[in-house]
Amino acid sequence: MRLLGDINYEIIKENPKIFVGYSDITALLMAILKMTGLITFHGPMVRGLTTRNQGNWENLLHAISSTEPLKVSFLEGTTLVEGKADGKLMGGNLSMLCHLVGTSYFPSLDGCILFVEEKGEALYRLDRMLNHLRLSGQLAGLSGLILGGFEDCTDMPAIKDLMVDILSGLDIPLVTGLPVGHGLKNLALPLGLPAKLDADSKTISLSEAAVI
Repeated sequence: MRLLGDINYEIIKENPKIFVGYSDITALLMAILKMTGLITFHGPMVRGLTTRNQGNWENLLHAISSTEPLKVSFLEGTTLVEGKADGKLMGGNLSMLCHLVGTSYFPSLDGCILFVEEKGEALYRLDRMLNHLRLSGQLAGLSGLILGGFEDCTDMPAIKDLMVDILSGLDIPLVTGLPVGHGLKNLALPLGLPAKLDADSKTISLSEAAVI
C-alpha cells in the first residue's frame, strides 16, 4: 500500500501489461484497475508455479492468453445461500480490501461479485474486517459473494456461520470453496470483467475474454 501514491498510473494505462498476484498484491491490483481501467489478474506468483501445483501455471497461461471467456467450476465448495448473480468480478485478500476502503484507489463494489481470501486470521479478526466492510457500505451493493481459501484461519464451519450472519438481509448468493488464495491451488481470475455466478452449480462464467 505504501507504493500506491507514488505510481505513475498514466504510464501504465498507455503501456498495458499483465499484472498478476495475490495476498498483499491485492492493493496493486485494485489500484491499477481503479486508476487505469485495465483488467488485472488475481493469481499465483512465481513460487506458486512449481511442479507441486502445475495446474496453477496451466490455468494462468490460459487466463492471460485465451481469447475465449473463462469458466471456473469449484464443485468442492458449499452453497450457503442459493441463487444466481451478475456483475463485475472483484476480489482479493480481505485485509487489503478493508484497508483500501476510503482511499481513492478502491474501485466501487456496487453490483459486483466479490470473492475474498485470507491467511492466518482468528475468527474475531475476520468478524472485525467483515463488519468494517458492512458498516462502510461496501457489502450493501454486492450481487454475490464467494469465499476462497482461508488458510490457517479458524475452522471453516465458524467462518461460514459468520459470513451467513454478516450477509443476512442482503439476499445475495453466497458460496464457498473457490480455489484462490494461499493454498496449494490458486487459480488465476481476471478482475473487473462482467461475470455470472451460479451458486447452485458453483460456477463462475466470464462474459468476455480477459485479453485482446
